[in-house]
Amino acid sequence: MFAALNLPSNWQGNLWHYRFQEWRHTYHHHAELEFNVVTRGAGIYLLDNEKYAMRRGDLIWLYPAQHHVLVQETADFEMWIGVFRPEALAGIATDPNQQPLCRETASGECCRRLPMKHLQRLDALLTEVHASKDQAAHFNAGLGYAFLTAWHAFEQASAIPIEDVHPAVEKAARCLQDETAPANFRELARHTGLSAARLSRLFKQQTGTSLVEFRNRLRLGRFFQLYGTGQRLTMLDAALAAGFGSYPQFHRVFRTAYGCSPRSRRWQDPALSAGAPSPGRL
Repeated sequence: MFAALNLPSNWQGNLWHYRFQEWRHTYHHHAELEFNVVTRGAGIYLLDNEKYAMRRGDLIWLYPAQHHVLVQETADFEMWIGVFRPEALAGIATDPNQQPLCRETASGECCRRLPMKHLQRLDALLTEVHASKDQAAHFNAGLGYAFLTAWHAFEQASAIPIEDVHPAVEKAARCLQDETAPANFRELARHTGLSAARLSRLFKQQTGTSLVEFRNRLRLGRFFQLYGTGQRLTMLDAALAAGFGSYPQFHRVFRTAYGCSPRSRRWQDPALSAGAPSPGRL
């Protein structure tokens, strides 16, 4: 799925500090080069047909032609997300060693683990750049410098292990996230070419979460987007529209995930919280 990031016209890119949030992520790609650098917690990225188990200090580059999605994250997960317009990036990545930044897809490694001193320096730099967003010229200059600094740190870092994702696992995840999945997991498994037991076992091994948990997280994410602060839909209507079969089922899944009932939760519209988009939020 192609995602239009709708950057402000006078910005050459954008920068956010992302924290764990309760809405869904989707397989997507976009015209802009993106980097993520993890500052807390751990998560799992699927990048095309590869899996990256990421933790603090990991820096990943996401190229325009590469589909990616964050499929799992711990409750304390935090990272910086930076994006840059390709035409603007070509104007600053003029050194031969920086040319990989201008490609449509990665050639070789795209995720490495930064030494702690480089992570701390980059985190401080990104914090400073983020604070300059009210001055477009300063923000553009700072963002360009941050991208080149991140690339320089990446070149000096060590590669982290990657694991190929079974095509059936990738297909199942795409189906579930694109809301095109068959009604039950037996049919989903048949769609991927595996038995239900084999698909369930592989999915858990490779993503760190079960098919049921993964589907429930996606449904909860849809619910949060639909319900907002409760001014658009009732809780029941939002739950049914998100894919839950009944309110009791929604209530049970919600309580399991958050340790409280939906009605006892303090609601805030996700579009207004944290000031940062979810990876893959469209």
